[in-house]
Amino acid sequence: AVVSTQSTGFERLVCLDYIIRNTDRGNDNWLIKYDKGEEDPAKAIHIAAIDNGLAFPFKHPDEWRAYPYYWAWLPNASEPFSDETRDLLLHKLKDLELVQDMLDELCRLFKCDKAFDRALQLKQVSVIRGQILNLCQALEEKKTPLQLVQMPLLRIESEGKGKERSSFIQKFQDKYPLFSSC
Repeated sequence: AVVSTQSTGFERLVCLDYIIRNTDRGNDNWLIKYDKGEEDPAKAIHIAAIDNGLAFPFKHPDEWRAYPYYWAWLPNASEPFSDETRDLLLHKLKDLELVQDMLDELCRLFKCDKAFDRALQLKQVSVIRGQILNLCQALEEKKTPLQLVQMPLLRIESEGKGKERSSFIQKFQDKYPLFSSC
């Protein structure tokens, strides 16, 4: 049961990192808490993602941060996503209204930055949409996190302005990780 909880926590961290394209999740950028007082061993382990400063790739000097996800080399990355993770996330990620609400909330957060750039934010949103599309496919096809990061990099750009953004264009990103085990 403890291994299952650890795997579920790892999978959730993978999904978060993949969606926000945080390729800087080394061993020093996550915390594992073991609650000795917890009677149920399945609830005793908690994983927390810390230091997400290099997420959202278009803010980097090379625009698209083409580095590998460090967790892709861990043994858990070769195990298919669990039914629990699929059941938790897939229906939410396929809910276009929920995803748009999340993207709108992220935009509100990005606007707090003094250097906010609307064009840059739209590029970041297109990356997130592409990452979500890939993640949905990986979950549906019962792929592993390692297989997920081997999928083509996508951007999903919206056409139109304001509320009229109803159609989307899929673009493949031509920049791939500088080094990879894939």
